[in-house]
Amino acid sequence: MRAPILALKDVRLADGPRMLFDGVDLGLEPRVRAALVGRNGAGKSTLLRILAGQVQADGGERTITPGTRISMVPQEPEIVGSTLLDHAVAGGAPAHRAEATLQRFGLDPAKPAQGLSGGETRRCALARAFAEDPDVLLLDEPTNHLDILAIEILEAELSACRAAVLVVSHDRAFLERLTGRCFWLEARQVWRLDQGFAQFDDWSAKIEAQAAEEARRLDKLLEREEHWMLRGVTARRARNEGRRRALLALRAEKADRLRDTRGTLGMGLASSGMSGKRVAEAKAVSKAFGEKVLLKGFSTRILRGDRVAVVGPNGAGKTTLVRLLLGEIPPDAGEVKLGTGLTVTYVDQARAGLRPEMTLRDVLTPDGGDQVLVRGRPQHVAGYAKQFLFGENQLRQPVASLSGGERNRLLLARALANPANVLVLDEPTNDLDMDTLDLLEDLLADYEGTLILVSHDRDFIDRLATSTIGLDGRGQAVETPGGWRDFLSQNPGFFGVSPSGPETPRAVQARAPQTPAAKLSFKEQRRLAELEALVHDLPGKIAILEGQLADAGLYARDPAAFDRFSRALEVAQAQLSSAEEEWLALEERREALESSR
Repeated sequence: MRAPILALKDVRLADGPRMLFDGVDLGLEPRVRAALVGRNGAGKSTLLRILAGQVQADGGERTITPGTRISMVPQEPEIVGSTLLDHAVAGGAPAHRAEATLQRFGLDPAKPAQGLSGGETRRCALARAFAEDPDVLLLDEPTNHLDILAIEILEAELSACRAAVLVVSHDRAFLERLTGRCFWLEARQVWRLDQGFAQFDDWSAKIEAQAAEEARRLDKLLEREEHWMLRGVTARRARNEGRRRALLALRAEKADRLRDTRGTLGMGLASSGMSGKRVAEAKAVSKAFGEKVLLKGFSTRILRGDRVAVVGPNGAGKTTLVRLLLGEIPPDAGEVKLGTGLTVTYVDQARAGLRPEMTLRDVLTPDGGDQVLVRGRPQHVAGYAKQFLFGENQLRQPVASLSGGERNRLLLARALANPANVLVLDEPTNDLDMDTLDLLEDLLADYEGTLILVSHDRDFIDRLATSTIGLDGRGQAVETPGGWRDFLSQNPGFFGVSPSGPETPRAVQARAPQTPAAKLSFKEQRRLAELEALVHDLPGKIAILEGQLADAGLYARDPAAFDRFSRALEVAQAQLSSAEEEWLALEERREALESSR
């Protein structure tokens, strides 16, 4: 293995009274592709800034090979200069390379740097980093605000670049396609796995199991030492002073461990009661703003319990479509019919209403007091905040001091206090750590209401969506059963890409293979259960229909009933044939995945 060109050794850093890092070792060799994983608030962004030389550690050492160039894209980049090209060359990149990189990311180099969308800001910051041709590239949540197609362009750029890459991201599909090493920031230290992110979950689970066993042994030792002291052994004597110090150290270690123990996200999600079976139905809906046509003649029907993902390039009209479906804005043509009894809750990617000077208490109790009305019942604000992994001491903390993931959790806490039977999530995964993301998926899987999901997170969509609506940004919209991969496979070329990604020559050469899943996704598991029920129930339905049609006098007595039963029999037989084929394919996939573990 080659020597690292950038490394940390025994690095320590305190954040006030709290120790953030305590003995961190981390090294990056040329061309390595690594993920930095850890829960929100663990210090991943700070660790990147230490590597970049922007933050000085309290102890330890940072070594860098002379002449090594480092580029970093922070979680919330700022664009400087009059134009995008001004920003892209501000770090020393030659103008011709900066122009080419901006164009590869779909940006006009002459575009003014003011008034950019979140996606444009992110793409400009990434273009500048690549244009600088660094030896080390540090990326903090680089897929935030990018649409799925831009993420695939980023994957192609990363696969083609020569830099060592360290990336912090919540996007599982992105990390699985990119990385060959994982660094896990946990308990103030960094653990290293010399494999890609696809192996991270199994590896980290083993480490956590070992830590739990070590904690159990520590607790037993502490119990024995406490017993020793209570029995009156004279700990004040000089010969017992060492043992007393050891006991105090054990107590301090346990206190640290309890502080670092990962919390359990206890957020609950309750429906406000059943809506009507039909949530929304759009018929031949069209919508344009000026000359920009977003929708032309699109129709869909959303029923109670559906989980609908909306995907497409930034600016294609995803949020507009959601607002049309919920009756918030009128279509230019066509009609939208809403169901009865709808109560809607939004989680907005813009994090509307989270002003920097507000405290957590201000956000959760906007009318003052110490009670939060959680689905109609009062609950103490500290107890409710704890369910979202916030300590009582954080209630006085300003929003400005929170990490991106903590702000997103706070937004979820505020939104989910309200009962709703329609939940609209606009980019809900931005900045969330893996643990919170898994818990959010479990929560949504059990949600009894209707979910409308606008997201760029391909893995999140694949695990949750029962159908996916794609918008191409040119007025066309298509709905396909299943998630992102299902949509691409059934609509090749819809976005101007192949099922694997953008078909630029560079992307074709550089595309990394996608690591297969270790088990069926939530959507596939649920579909398998639905198919088993169909295969079980449909033969009985077919037998009943055949029995009704066997009545020799039915046609003469009731021709309409005969036609109705005949059509129903044809539909049921076709459903059974289709269900059996789909069930067999899914069952074979499940068995293959289990045998490959």
